[in-house]
Parts: sequence; structure tokens; C-alpha cells
Amino acid sequence: MAVKIRLKRMGSKKNPFYRVVVADSRSPRDGRFIEQLGYYSPLTEPATIKLDDDKTLAWLQKGAQPSDTVRTILHSKGLMQKYHEARFTK
Repeated sequence: MAVKIRLKRMGSKKNPFYRVVVADSRSPRDGRFIEQLGYYSPLTEPATIKLDDDKTLAWLQKGAQPSDTVRTILHSKGLMQKYHEARFTK
């Protein structure tokens, strides 16, 4: 089973709000998910990003693949750097 870290769209029309979730790659975008890691609100200035760092790093170490947008969010929060440091120091 391929697991992805991706965005789940929430909010009303023209007022998007996203949850960062871990989901099976075969499930639909707004369908079932395994665990919620945080949220992302692009409409605020600057964009609001709240993630549980420990859960996110744990899922990355288990092999979950982030989508392109989530990879950018993780990079801006510095989590991809932490993940690579932890991965290559062993």
C-alpha cells in the first residue's frame, strides 16, 4: 500500500482551507485518510501553516511520500531538512 502525505480541501466555495493528512494513494482527494498532521490556510497573510512535527517526521521515516505542494510546505517549515539529517546521520 502506497501512503502519501497530501492536502485535503476543506472550507467553503472561494474560501479554501486545507488539512495535511496521511492517506492511501488510491483514496480520493477528500476521502478517507489515516491520520491528520495539521492544516494549511493560504488566504491569510502570510499563509498559516500548523503541523505536528513529530508525527510528520515519523510518517516520512515510515516511507510516506509527500505530494509536491506538501513537500514545498515541509521545506518551508524546515522539516525536510530535519528528515534528511536524521536519515543520513545513521
